[in-house]
Amino acid sequence: MGRLDGKVAIVTGGTSGIGRRTAEVFVREGASVLIAARRESEGNSLADALGKKAGFLRTDVSIEADVKAMIKCAVDRFGRLDCLFNNAGCPAPLGGIEDISLEECVSAMSVLFGGVLLGMKHVAPVMKDQGSGSIINNGSVAGLRAGYSSSMVYSAAKAAVIHLTKCVAMELGENNVRVNSISPGGIATGIFGKALGLGTEKAERTSERLKVAFKEWQPIR
Repeated sequence: MGRLDGKVAIVTGGTSGIGRRTAEVFVREGASVLIAARRESEGNSLADALGKKAGFLRTDVSIEADVKAMIKCAVDRFGRLDCLFNNAGCPAPLGGIEDISLEECVSAMSVLFGGVLLGMKHVAPVMKDQGSGSIINNGSVAGLRAGYSSSMVYSAAKAAVIHLTKCVAMELGENNVRVNSISPGGIATGIFGKALGLGTEKAERTSERLKVAFKEWQPIR
């Protein structure tokens, strides 16, 4: 008997890294999971591997119509929605304040912050009607202090996510809906390679090499 038997969850950015592992653990613990991400081939393969409790929907979290369809798909398929993990991310522009273009900043923010905002906006009525639910937003230690990330735009986006989480938690708490953020340290995923302009395959290989460096940099005692 799993800890999540009978629960239904959505995991955005669920085809790699933290999202993929979360989807795998949720299914292992008994939940039904809708994996939402842009990489269709990887998403369908993962859903097939996880079995009948998993499904995939191609989703761009920066597009409001996609997010609305994502919430509807989960409820239509599984009958309810207990958990939304707003995890989808993207590379953010590097460099100093004089190097960053507004266009690059807005593009990154539309995923890193806008995707979280849209997810909460459209899942809120579902969970309020149920009288229960859990929203988990993926922040970062980069959103807690300056200098942790090489991208100040990424840091600013994650700080905004953390603060928005607190605001929405105050609003939805009276409806028995929990809203929390987590702030992981450096996790060796493909996002680092993609920030340097590498393709998906090379970015994933880079993440394997980063694991050694991260282990030395932030050891768990």
